[in-house]
Amino acid sequence: MNQFNSVYITIRDEIFDALDASSLIEISASDLETQLRDSVNILIDKRQFQVSNLQRVDLVKALLDELKGLGPLQTLIDNDNISDIMINGPQNIFIELNGKIDKSPVQFVNEKQLNTIAKRIAANVGRRVDETKPICDARLADGSRVNIVIPPLALDGTSISIRKFKKHKIKLENLVEFGAMSVEMAKLLSIAAHCKCNILISGGTGSGKTTLLNAMSGFAGNTDRIVTIEDAAELQLQQPHVVRLETRQASIEGTGEITARDLVINSLRMRPDRIIVGECRGGEAFEMLQAMNTGHDGSMSTLHANTPRDAIARVESMVMMATSSLPLEAIRRTIVSAVDLIVQVKRLHDGSRKVIFISEVMGLEGDNVVLEDIFKFVNDGTTEDGKIEGKFKTPGLSTRSVVYERAKFFGLENTVREIFQ
Repeated sequence: MNQFNSVYITIRDEIFDALDASSLIEISASDLETQLRDSVNILIDKRQFQVSNLQRVDLVKALLDELKGLGPLQTLIDNDNISDIMINGPQNIFIELNGKIDKSPVQFVNEKQLNTIAKRIAANVGRRVDETKPICDARLADGSRVNIVIPPLALDGTSISIRKFKKHKIKLENLVEFGAMSVEMAKLLSIAAHCKCNILISGGTGSGKTTLLNAMSGFAGNTDRIVTIEDAAELQLQQPHVVRLETRQASIEGTGEITARDLVINSLRMRPDRIIVGECRGGEAFEMLQAMNTGHDGSMSTLHANTPRDAIARVESMVMMATSSLPLEAIRRTIVSAVDLIVQVKRLHDGSRKVIFISEVMGLEGDNVVLEDIFKFVNDGTTEDGKIEGKFKTPGLSTRSVVYERAKFFGLENTVREIFQ
């Protein structure tokens, strides 16, 4: 433990012992900062700690962050370049910076401090995490997604995973600049979203599914009534007519749980033009397909899968979770009639994220769902500095394509032709 941490723990314990917890609710941040500064200076002089003026400022900030913010986490939250924060107990905090994961020098004082911050995050969105319910999905005030697991399930101390929300909304043109897709791919996805194609975005954890969903949702019409359904609200749609719904955990008595499937069923009674499910991971997939097949064109969702073919199989499995009486052939016919495009995204080993497939669901051939790749990322190898190089290739778009037919209906067939010239 370095000198600064040792001083901080000593001063923190004395100040916290003297604090009246109820008064913290009423006092403003500026007044609290003034009082903390005076207290820190008095205690440092009293104990004759060798602390510089800059360190005194850091001590006050650390105390203020713990009392009004998220403690040691606040510095990482305020850093816009950090995309993920992973906490494995009080002494082990890892961050993702520019696509690479490294250990952060930031640490918590002890498990009690970390656990208190975890409970504060959950309480801020009306949720709870304790020994009777040691797993919790929550979000921060800026929309960042949070998952919390506390002991006894987390053996090495409280575990918190934070997927940070970007303050600046990422658009398709930004993804082109990042090299995640080509200009032609961005144009096709924007047309597909505008022309009300039903789209699934597939990929692994941290591959950028929600980011892409957010970017594509920007092309929905301003007159469309959109209902979003999420476990922890992340989507930031810019349209004027949006209804945001969020699932609810069961109470301490085990009652009152509202699942994503419940919300999808209810959303059908809310006269939506489009339904956007943040992530399909269970029985809600069946209701989502039903919605896509009953006039709610332009609906979108994400799911975890490694390839477009795996995405079809995953949807089949999730539908079976919802209803065991439906034969596999009927499930596949439902998928084929509901889903138009599958967009596959992947986080590559150099930290970059790319759209590696845009595939169209063409129909059934015997028992198999026919997929046709419109765009594909071809890996050309790795540079000396470890960067992956490659090209986005396309065989063209079939004239019997659903995307082309919808674009034709919206008067955009010439724009689609220009993409593949």
